[in-house]
Amino acid sequence: MRRLLDVLVFPCTALAAISTQIIDDSKGSTLASASTLDKDVKAKNGSTAEAAADVGKRVAEAAKKAGISIVVFDRGGFLFHGRVKALADAAREGGLEF
Repeated sequence: MRRLLDVLVFPCTALAAISTQIIDDSKGSTLASASTLDKDVKAKNGSTAEAAADVGKRVAEAAKKAGISIVVFDRGGFLFHGRVKALADAAREGGLEF
């Protein structure tokens, strides 16, 4: 089992898209990711709170497939409201603990 501080959820927001990655900080590798630019959801929402919630749900599903349930949410300097909060809440609902 990985140490808690080794696995980070890192959101990245822009005007046109929102994405997130689950990163193994000790190895510097991406374990799971989701974005509004993914082919299956590209035409849906853009960069809204609704789109962020969808990304949160999908990254939680990808984390489950990778065997990850406990992470650290690194908001990377973004304020915890709006799209970042929607992503975090949806990831929690999807089964991630942070």
